[in-house]
Amino acid sequence: MIDAVPELTARDREAFDAGLKAGLDEVGVSLDLGALNAFVHRWWISACDTAKDPEARRQMHVRAQQALAGEPVPQGRPWREILAARGIDV
Repeated sequence: MIDAVPELTARDREAFDAGLKAGLDEVGVSLDLGALNAFVHRWWISACDTAKDPEARRQMHVRAQQALAGEPVPQGRPWREILAARGIDV
């Protein structure tokens, strides 16, 4: 049995549809499927990210909207701190 997979957000679906149309338009002109392949790969990663942690994806959109609106965005831990906690020397 396959578990239910959370759907992409409306914003993600709209961006996917627009990107897919642009990619298909580009293929129609250039006849090169490379750009379309790269687009699908990027969106596969987004879909997997959403399936893994839909709440984190929703929060990412909230923070992005705040940043675009010029609002202060809560800061997370610095990358160096995260990597050091994982034993990675930077």
